[in-house]
Amino acid sequence: MTTEEQRNTSAAEDGPEDFAALLAAHDEASSGHAQPGQKISGTVIAITGENVFIDVGLKEDGIMDRKDLLDADGKEIAGPGDTVEAWVVAATPQGIVLSRSMSGSGVAALEEARDSGVPVEGRVSGTCKGGYLVEVLGKTAFCPGSQMEATFGDADTPVGRTLQFLVTRVENRGRNIVVSRRALLDRERRENLDKLLESLKEGDMVEGRVTRLAPFGAFVELAPAVEGMIHLSELSWSRVGAADEAVSVGDPVRAKVLGISTNEKGQTRISLSRKQAEGDPWLDAPARLETGSIVQGKVRRLAPFGAFVELLPGVEGLIHISEMSWAKRVNKPEEVLSVGDEVSVKIKDVNPGTRRIALSLRDAEGDPWQDAEQRFPVGATVTGTVESRSQYGLFVCLAPGITGLLPAGVIKSSKKSELAKLDTGDSVTLVVQHIDSGARRISLAPEGVEPQAAAADGAGAKGAGGSWKQHAVSGAPSMGIMAQALQKAMQKSSKERS
Repeated sequence: MTTEEQRNTSAAEDGPEDFAALLAAHDEASSGHAQPGQKISGTVIAITGENVFIDVGLKEDGIMDRKDLLDADGKEIAGPGDTVEAWVVAATPQGIVLSRSMSGSGVAALEEARDSGVPVEGRVSGTCKGGYLVEVLGKTAFCPGSQMEATFGDADTPVGRTLQFLVTRVENRGRNIVVSRRALLDRERRENLDKLLESLKEGDMVEGRVTRLAPFGAFVELAPAVEGMIHLSELSWSRVGAADEAVSVGDPVRAKVLGISTNEKGQTRISLSRKQAEGDPWLDAPARLETGSIVQGKVRRLAPFGAFVELLPGVEGLIHISEMSWAKRVNKPEEVLSVGDEVSVKIKDVNPGTRRIALSLRDAEGDPWQDAEQRFPVGATVTGTVESRSQYGLFVCLAPGITGLLPAGVIKSSKKSELAKLDTGDSVTLVVQHIDSGARRISLAPEGVEPQAAAADGAGAKGAGGSWKQHAVSGAPSMGIMAQALQKAMQKSSKERS
């Protein structure tokens, strides 16, 4: 026996007066008020003859014309046990008269629809000045453009569609009939919004479907005709420039309620966040992005000092400009990368505290100096391209990322006059005199010069391990000597003034 049955039995044993009070209380709880024009749902109890009886959760059952359950092909859309939605046409002690939409024809039916607030079905037959022509209940009505559905635009016209409207005006014996689609949607929205707000609160997770996109975000239907808005900044942890980069119309989404507010006009706004419903991607980023690993990413934006690459949705790392190439000196990130590029990068460091990840594009490609000693052994003849000429000599590119130096002193002492005429972009064949992978330096000499001879000229092991300055032609003043002379002159001038 249920708790309720136990209470009923106990009340009956206490006396007829107590049981009568309990019955009256039950009747009062189960009774309600159905207002004409109200939309309610109920369960089909039975279909008898031309009538359909529906349990709407009130003391009286609902009664609907059986024809109202037929579709365009004449088939019944519901049977006993099925749930249907309908509009209250009238409420009497004998029952509640229901209709899925107002039927009939003529001025009387239109006036009844206007007075009861029950929607009518109408076919939008065309356009006219200021609005649309609607064929409804055997008459031609006018729907102002402002009273049509807001989602209809130039590319999506309502002409030719059959929709539901509210009759707002019937005058001059049916010569002036005005209907409104927007008024019906607004009424439905208010009813559905009130139901939604009874349980909805800030922080709740909700599910809906994207109904439309705007420059500032996306609208999501949470209940029929009730929308919440997800701002661009809340659509994704990734940077989003337009709503269609994150969602499309019709997409199902899960979102977190950020706030519910009402403005001065009485309009309720529901702010949502899609990204907060997904969770912070940085919580598991350290476990998924290990230092030293090579991962794929997409270049999201460029800055003067480097490029930001998205590794996971909402998780970006930085390739500093110094980590972009072994092959050349990069002055601007645009010389190597473009926004949208898919790249492989090596993770150099992950700092969850500051939410920063250091990346290297060049390390992911491999250090060209790792096997340089095997590729360019001492004594090997190599062909390269002159990169530049300086006071130290000619810098010659032997392979991407590997540059050697033909010292100025060696060029001057060489019998090959063509070396002095070489310029940027020229091809030249030389001999490797010394290589130091740690210092990333290779000393070169003309063909026919032995390594020992090159060493005597200052291009040997000791010379190559030091600064390129040792290969400069003598005669240029030392910056250290010039600095000392300038300091002495300043001290002398100071003493004279004192």
